[in-house]
Amino acid sequence: MKIIDAHIHLSHIETFQHTAKHISHVDYSYKGLRKEMEQCDISLAIGMGLREIEGGEGFPDSLPRTPMGMDMMPASSDSIVYCAGVNPYRLQKQELLHLENELLKPEVVGIKIYLGYYPFYAHDKVYEPVYKLAKLHRMPVIFHSGDTYSERGLLKYAHPLTLDEVAVKHREVTFVMAHFGDPWMLDAAEVIYKNSNMYADLSGLIVGDEEEVSRILRTPHYFDHFKHAFAYCDNYDKFMFGTDWPLVKIKPYIDFIKSYVPSSSWNDVFYNTACHVYPKIKQYLR
Repeated sequence: MKIIDAHIHLSHIETFQHTAKHISHVDYSYKGLRKEMEQCDISLAIGMGLREIEGGEGFPDSLPRTPMGMDMMPASSDSIVYCAGVNPYRLQKQELLHLENELLKPEVVGIKIYLGYYPFYAHDKVYEPVYKLAKLHRMPVIFHSGDTYSERGLLKYAHPLTLDEVAVKHREVTFVMAHFGDPWMLDAAEVIYKNSNMYADLSGLIVGDEEEVSRILRTPHYFDHFKHAFAYCDNYDKFMFGTDWPLVKIKPYIDFIKSYVPSSSWNDVFYNTACHVYPKIKQYLR
């Protein structure tokens, strides 16, 4: 079965480094990622551009310029592409020009907006120039949604219902709700069900190693909301597999997602939907 990991990170982020070493027990490096991809027969990984300058309690911070890339990735890679990260504090005319130039690179396949980490709603006017660029260049916009991996995050900005307004206003732009709005998955499912231009990736639902994934799978009712939301949405081709690596190892996370998706829909969730949402990745796929 072909697999695309539609959500990984490869940036010098202090929180990621700590999690990789002490919680998920992965080799958080380009070499480590490639090794896991080869072991799991991953055709392509899509990274989320992010930079950290301040360091410390959380990420991202207000200093990095737009666009944010992946500073742990080599100059070129035939198996890893990325979405250019947006810092809403740095969206002046010159930075928007840099963002547009970044979108012209073959390895840049989308735009990432970090709702919850930055205190702006998706429908805030600060992001309007970004949506215009997304429409012009036919690029999907990926939103962080749901829980934030930092106590500094503000959850109200990342609630999935706040994405409905953007999906309605910008019908010609494809949007992706990262993390399926967890834990507000039923609300997320309604936004996805209602809007033909809204998709979701299933990354970041578990943080940990094989033992932690196994423990959660054995815990009664832990993901009842996941089952409920899937059943309500009733359309598996709106979802994409992703891990949020390095927060979890790839192999056990594949098994976890397989346990919630009917085998008849594996090809869509693990591969086909990503090809549809990210049209530029087709040049990387054999």
